[in-house]
Amino acid sequence: MSEPTALRARAGTLRGVVPGWLGRSLRAARAPFPRAAAVRGALAVSVPLMAGLLTGHPVAGVVVGLGGLWAVGQDSAAPYKARALRIAALGGSAAAGLLAGATALRYGDAVVIAALLAVAGLVSGWVSVGGPLASVAGMHLLLGATVGTGIPVPGPWWAGPLELLGGALFALTLTCLPWLWRRHSPEREAVIAVFDAAERALSRAGTPGATEARARMTLALNTAQDLLAVHSSRKHAERPTSIGGLITAFRAAVQLVEAVTALMVEGRPLPPAVVRVPSLLAARVVPPVRAGRPAPEPAGHALAQDREPEPPFTADTPGLRALAEVYRAPGRSLTLLPDPPAYAGPRLADRLRFALLLGGCTLAAAVVAYLLHGPRGYWLPMTVAFLYKPDLGPVFGRALNRCLGTVAGVGMVAVVAWLVTDAWALTLVAAAFGAVMAAGVRYHYALSTFGLTVIVFVFIDFLGDDRQLLPSRVLETVIAAALVLTAHFLTRPDSWRVRAELRVAAADRAWRRYDRRAPAASPDERHQLRRTAYRRLAEARQALDTAGAEPHRDPDRFPVLERRVARAEQGCDAITAYVVAGGRR
Repeated sequence: MSEPTALRARAGTLRGVVPGWLGRSLRAARAPFPRAAAVRGALAVSVPLMAGLLTGHPVAGVVVGLGGLWAVGQDSAAPYKARALRIAALGGSAAAGLLAGATALRYGDAVVIAALLAVAGLVSGWVSVGGPLASVAGMHLLLGATVGTGIPVPGPWWAGPLELLGGALFALTLTCLPWLWRRHSPEREAVIAVFDAAERALSRAGTPGATEARARMTLALNTAQDLLAVHSSRKHAERPTSIGGLITAFRAAVQLVEAVTALMVEGRPLPPAVVRVPSLLAARVVPPVRAGRPAPEPAGHALAQDREPEPPFTADTPGLRALAEVYRAPGRSLTLLPDPPAYAGPRLADRLRFALLLGGCTLAAAVVAYLLHGPRGYWLPMTVAFLYKPDLGPVFGRALNRCLGTVAGVGMVAVVAWLVTDAWALTLVAAAFGAVMAAGVRYHYALSTFGLTVIVFVFIDFLGDDRQLLPSRVLETVIAAALVLTAHFLTRPDSWRVRAELRVAAADRAWRRYDRRAPAASPDERHQLRRTAYRRLAEARQALDTAGAEPHRDPDRFPVLERRVARAEQGCDAITAYVVAGGRR
């Protein structure tokens, strides 16, 4: 047996031994390396530490660095306005939690501290289920309270909260600084990604990879729709601004994706001239990078638009004719604006259940931590705050990867402690692992936890805390994971399966509505129906994938749901091809 064949055989055997849900929990995301995020992570952590050393206030530098660390850990590729709101909510809630925790530590005893953490867990749980922004605010309220009750911050009562908020604002400045010269770059990159995904889909037409390529094209269009949603008003679309040009390009992308879907259904390989059409189209419709207004149009641009360029291929099938029409007049007849659907808010019972669970877990963690370490036991309740976030993915996967990242981080800490003793050198270590943590946020939770653990070692060293506590952080992480998993699986063992079933049912309704109404609908209505159907299908696929990463009692249920989604996707593709071909009922 050859070596590659033997490796494939061993990989197949391993897949047979390792449960599918465990493999999904350990799987890393596929994404380009986030260089800008890594630089922000390095600066947000190391610059405050250096400033603290220079001014003779290293503890203040640690608190500011902690605010920057949390802010970088919650950054994303969203538009700058959304990122600013997210980091501002994080900084404000973390500062409020730190103020409450520090007050309890100064003037209360162990009972007061435990009671405060329980209340902070209740409030955090109640707030967290209110949406993405509320989730970030709720979690960091609890994180601030745990740090405030575990780490004495010198100076007046207002110093610590202001320093923590200052660190978040410093990270916010690093995040939003590029807005000055590339204001709508996240939206622009998302729109370009749709054209790139359409080109990859065309290159895979008629091959076994066509289905996956079409799914990735749908995800790219969903992302662009979400990023442009904050600008989806007619005043933006009709103004000659860069965002108006991006909305026009999005309209063209919507029409392009419909034509590409029809070509995928036709199921034959396409010549290079057809595959290159999305790139040619993107070069024409996506506005150039400018901070305030679009670049001036070159001479003869209007004349070139009036001529309607001929497509570089022969349009001899319905899909090719639709692609040629988009190429000639991209987005011209479409007035659709991005309109991502919003699910109803959480029920009162769900809010109350999660608040009680998180409050109870935090109280239990505080009691165990006090028995282990006395007043310095902030790690255990802080880990509970990080772990019990069902809105961020499967709880089991977060717990497992948190433990793995902590073990690897403590091992790296031993190496760093042996090699590095100088404070200035430690700031360089913090910079390196700040970059690791910021990149890990985009790739894998275990990688971000690995970077975070090393940075915490640097913070502890600056605070003069006991390094001997670090090995026990592994045990505390395992205890926190056990608390969270016990609470979760005793009370809501099938929460993700139920969510997946609801998403699949919503996808079923959306594609049947598209099937029923699309043949007689106007172009705008047809595109809206199709967008909603494919978005619901993508959400159902994501919910199934997430639910499959949790241990579950009914493994046979998931293949049934996956087949329903696959049939719905085939139905959507078929009705798209039917409408593109001019079918009427």
